[in-house]
Amino acid sequence: MTNELDTSAGTLANHLTRYWWLTALRGLAAVLFGLLAFVWPGMTLLTLIYLYGAYALVNGVLAFVLAINAPKGYPRFGSLIFQGIISIAAGLIAFFMPGITAMALVLLIAVWAIVTGVLEIVAAVRLRKVIDHEWLLVLAGVLSVVFGVLLLARPSAGALALVWWTGAFAIALGCLLLVLSFRMRHWRTVLAGAPHGA
Repeated sequence: MTNELDTSAGTLANHLTRYWWLTALRGLAAVLFGLLAFVWPGMTLLTLIYLYGAYALVNGVLAFVLAINAPKGYPRFGSLIFQGIISIAAGLIAFFMPGITAMALVLLIAVWAIVTGVLEIVAAVRLRKVIDHEWLLVLAGVLSVVFGVLLLARPSAGALALVWWTGAFAIALGCLLLVLSFRMRHWRTVLAGAPHGA
């Protein structure tokens, strides 16, 4: 039984580390989104909506790709699939309803941030016995939740404040995901060099 559990954990760890670059792409997309928000602070609300929609769609698609490529016989990552659905739905709403008000945009981003943050924390708890430094994923999740709660607490913040808050959050989240992805790449090197059956 112990050998079966070890084999299952090893298969999952191998899968996660093989697709480290997907996590890196999610982090890169977040950083780019955040940087655009800062270097283009005078952007209109419509531009912010489209920019956020593009980021949400990319994030959702990458989450789906990682879940779909889960090892054969291993349950698909439910939290990743749900996160992908939420992100893609938020992105589509942003693109197909660009005339939404600033208040609606704040609520959309807040709910998206809280839901994805909770799902990242859940994923980290489930993976704590498989990967090291899972606290990076927990921290990313907590950051998302805190950001969402702050938006809900101050929904009437001005457009410029919204742009800066969103940009700062995206950069911080992206940096955490990039660090996590390179840790995964390191784990892949370690796993590749480990003797079979170890």
